Amino acid sequence: MSVVTRFAPSPTGFLHIGGARTALFNWLFTRHHGGKFLLRIEDTDRKRSTQEAVDAILDGLRWLELDWDGDAVYQFARQERHAEVAHAMLAAGHAYRCYCSPEELEQMREQAKAEKRPIRYDGTWRDRDPSEAPAGVDPVIRLKAPQTGETVIDDLVQGRVTVQNAELDDMVLLRADGTPTYMLSVVVDDHDMGCTHVIRGDDHLNNAFRQAQVFKAMGWDLPVFAHIPLIHGSDGAKLSKRHGALGVDAYRDMGFLPAAVRNYLLRLGWGHGDDEIISTAQAIEWFDMDGVGRSASRFDMAKLTNLNGHYLRNADDRELVQLTIARLSANHGVNVGAVGQARLLAGMAGLKERAKDLNELAENSVFYVRDGVQPLNDKAAKLLDADALATLAELAETFATLEPWDEEALDAAVRAKAEASGQKLGKVAQPLRAALTGSNASPSLFEVMRILGRDETMARLRGQS
Repeated sequence: MSVVTRFAPSPTGFLHIGGARTALFNWLFTRHHGGKFLLRIEDTDRKRSTQEAVDAILDGLRWLELDWDGDAVYQFARQERHAEVAHAMLAAGHAYRCYCSPEELEQMREQAKAEKRPIRYDGTWRDRDPSEAPAGVDPVIRLKAPQTGETVIDDLVQGRVTVQNAELDDMVLLRADGTPTYMLSVVVDDHDMGCTHVIRGDDHLNNAFRQAQVFKAMGWDLPVFAHIPLIHGSDGAKLSKRHGALGVDAYRDMGFLPAAVRNYLLRLGWGHGDDEIISTAQAIEWFDMDGVGRSASRFDMAKLTNLNGHYLRNADDRELVQLTIARLSANHGVNVGAVGQARLLAGMAGLKERAKDLNELAENSVFYVRDGVQPLNDKAAKLLDADALATLAELAETFATLEPWDEEALDAAVRAKAEASGQKLGKVAQPLRAALTGSNASPSLFEVMRILGRDETMARLRGQS
């Protein structure tokens, strides 16, 4: 059997982190088995679905590098097909028309509440003669669900799960206006798209029993279900914005790398021994549903940030330069020319060791691409008192004729100056760092000077006088 999975988000909001993990698990499972990963936009809720949300979902998946096979399917466009199936079930005796008014349905609900029974449709029109239908009432079409026996789901994550059919009512397939319900549309689309496996959050487990009855009524093969536990916050509570329940676009804006986010989401509910750092190629080789646990995972922003730092340190310098240039332009209004780009590339190895995300990397890189005297942060400004400025002026004279201009010679010159003035190295090096970078912290000072070059170093020092 060739594996076919689908990711089916509703475009009523952005691609949140839980949905991203569901997409990732589907993608990895499919790529592991050499199958097809399909994308379906479930846009039947016309009041809440927006093109902005559709675009955000597509953009988020592309940023995460989760490529889907073929064109995205839009559920709303398939309404006629969904209705066709409902009428086929009606003709086969697996569905029926229900003429209950909203008032009658409300009365059923109130009576069930009063009697402390589960709120379910009571089957009023299940076996009634259609000739008894009231005039001028547009009916809904309901599934004629089995009332005895049980429905069993052999779930790849949850195991065998059983529900008594008596606990399920005759759900609506087509509304009175002829539009299909979500429960019908999902089943028809999963069948028509050839989905062999349905991997989704365990909040859909109850839906699976009702959907299974539609599959059986139509004589269609049931897909294999895998309902993965939801993600909770670090405190065990339902995931919210304060925990990190943000759209994928927010993580991009915060400076996370897609590979780091994928790695982190992979480890939320799936494991392979003690392995924590897992490449995409390795994830595809290892991933299968037997590694997914049954308990909820806890989202930890600190762990994601630390993992992102690892990926930054191991990222290709040239790729990081391009990502940094984009952030410098967007966040700092700095347009990087050829000289600045060359400095960034030369200094990237030192810069990335000190950053946890791309925003921090860009902020730490500004001094390489902004020529002349650098704006000082508060701590750097305090370092440049009158004595420090006098020392820097003397150092500038030394640097003017220093040969060669390399880290070893620069280190020796600064140490010699500190020794000659009876100061500790830091008393000379820290003001020098402040003058060159505008900060009290940076990569290796002498690496910075080598990369800036003699002319730029001298310009920055003399500009402080």
